[in-house]
Amino acid sequence: MKRVVILISGGGSNMVALCRSMTGDHPARPVLVISNDPEAGGLAKAREMGIATAAVDHRPFKGDRAGFEAELLKPILAAAPDILCLAGFMRVLTPGFVGRFAGRMLNIHPSLLPKYPGLHTHARAIAAGDAEAGCTVHEVTPVLDDGPILGQARVPVLRGDTEATLAARVLQKEHRLYPAVLRAFAVGDRRLVML
Repeated sequence: MKRVVILISGGGSNMVALCRSMTGDHPARPVLVISNDPEAGGLAKAREMGIATAAVDHRPFKGDRAGFEAELLKPILAAAPDILCLAGFMRVLTPGFVGRFAGRMLNIHPSLLPKYPGLHTHARAIAAGDAEAGCTVHEVTPVLDDGPILGQARVPVLRGDTEATLAARVLQKEHRLYPAVLRAFAVGDRRLVML
């Protein structure tokens, strides 16, 4: 059984989708949910599901990313994870941190990578006049939003869409795509998942 640590920064809706999927014959189980924000709403949701939680506030480490990551690593390593899932974790990780978990760390990004890495993906898709948008699950590498793509899901961009309406439709797909990719990844299957 693979041990999964999930990193969050906010409400944790993708974390909840992942944790709910890891039951029955699923090859993995969540062992820790950790946040860079001690007030993140997802921590309470994880505790309600009986999952261990931890928080390392990034704010006291302003300008000291290595110091923040050293503290973040302590509970992560104590949980002995096989896989790390970034689920709305809003901190850029250093190459040293990423390298430590090379080939074992996943992220979900709200665009059809390689389009629109970084922030404001939905607004950028609308501004570009794109006919479709979506989300991507990829392996994490030291380059932001650039690792091998493991899954994508597409939604149409509708006339009159706002950043909020498009984001809501994409999020529904994220909640299906991320669990599907994790299930495959946990047994070593890295074929592309398309929803």
